[in-house]
Amino acid sequence: MRIDIISVVPNLLESPFQHSILKRAFEKDLLEVHVVDLRAFGLGRNHQVDDYQYGGGAGMVMMIEPLYNALEHLRKERSYDEVIYMTPDGERFNQQIANKLSLIENLIIICGHYKGIDDRIRQHCVTMEISIGDYVLSGGELAAAVLVDAVGRLIPGVLNDETSALLDSFQDGLLAPPVYTRPADFQGWKVPDILLSGHEAKINQWRDKEALKRTRKRRPDLLDE
Repeated sequence: MRIDIISVVPNLLESPFQHSILKRAFEKDLLEVHVVDLRAFGLGRNHQVDDYQYGGGAGMVMMIEPLYNALEHLRKERSYDEVIYMTPDGERFNQQIANKLSLIENLIIICGHYKGIDDRIRQHCVTMEISIGDYVLSGGELAAAVLVDAVGRLIPGVLNDETSALLDSFQDGLLAPPVYTRPADFQGWKVPDILLSGHEAKINQWRDKEALKRTRKRRPDLLDE
């Protein structure tokens, strides 16, 4: 899988992809992430990428020409399954979207800045608009890193135990149940006896009940959905 990220501040994305599971995905040649500096396509001597908005108002807008030229440059090299714009007013990102995106081959992510991007790019070039929550960040880079992390770990072969991702929160519409490890008794705080029983069927039943209980308590909206 290849992901190209278009950014005004590419240095923000250096660290998130150099450690842990994503680093393992790169080393196994299962995932490529390339960060494209939008200023390389900027206009004039100063490589301008933003301008005042028509109609007046506070805040600058990312210009159409640099973004379009960056997209065309990438699309001359290969075809892309999706062009995603990270924006607060996009579709709320969830596990089901991550699952879907993990199955595609090539993906472009556009990181917004300022007051956003010229809406003509959204109308004619973007195929998906995604939000990671109901709040505003300084730019789309951190949101893009969240998306890449959530999607990258689902690519077959990235995790040492591929069944692990299937047991994550939200995969079955519920939160994950509680987990424990050694010692079984720490300062009188004990691991539930059922987990020490070795009875796989009963353990799975316990986990299902605990997942439902935790979801009902913490995220009842998931049950409504």
